[in-house]
Amino acid sequence: MKKLRPTGGYRKLASFQTTTLIYDATVAFCKKFIDPYSRTTDQMVQAARSGRQNIAEGNRAGSTSTHSELKLTNVARASQEELLLDFEDSLRQHNLPLWPKDAPEASQVRALAHQCQKQDPSDRTDPSDLTLPTDQGDRARYALYRPWLEHEDPDTRANAIICLIHQANYLLDQQLIAMEQAFVEGGGYRETLATARIAKRNQDRKNQDQTDPTNPSDQKESAPHCQACGKPMAIRTAKTGPNQGSQFWGCTGYPDCKQTLPV
Repeated sequence: MKKLRPTGGYRKLASFQTTTLIYDATVAFCKKFIDPYSRTTDQMVQAARSGRQNIAEGNRAGSTSTHSELKLTNVARASQEELLLDFEDSLRQHNLPLWPKDAPEASQVRALAHQCQKQDPSDRTDPSDLTLPTDQGDRARYALYRPWLEHEDPDTRANAIICLIHQANYLLDQQLIAMEQAFVEGGGYRETLATARIAKRNQDRKNQDQTDPTNPSDQKESAPHCQACGKPMAIRTAKTGPNQGSQFWGCTGYPDCKQTLPV
């Protein structure tokens, strides 16, 4: 049986690929320029790691929980913001320059993202091809950025990583917006599962030609059409209010149509 909400494609996410670069670059930066036994090193490395790992964990959790996916992706976004402040603080405290957004160096670092998309060896069209090492794409991307991420000057390294963090934050913001929109339009996992269950039962009855339109239980299981706009309705779960946790029929035309019916 095909999974209702397949997951596991986080390695193809641009946000995951970018945060992988940030994680590796942060570890290298801390080893070279910050006392390895300081709390700052531990905090920066952990923030960089959290930004990457929570994307993967959230993607996997999304197979059964929209809420968990949103929460973990937002944790990744918050970790990147924490790391951004750490690098900005490092530049300020050492009286080093922070590149303005329109600096030529910043533009060159940002342009590498497009180059990565053009020559990513991990972008396989055949998902059954497992001969390519899973980290080959990560290594190839890092090689493109190496002149910046392993530069001898700490300000060049820090500014290049800051550029990457800004890119990752933008990508994560877009992911969160898309997740929220998907939840509004299609509901969460519970609603998807309930709708699939009803559809399966209706199909079984249809195949067996045993559906009785006068049977109240059959009428309850059949997905009704919206009386306001005519679109099919889907099972929803109330998130707030006195009926929180209870299910109801909601129009699939939401938010344009807010018609509801009791289940």
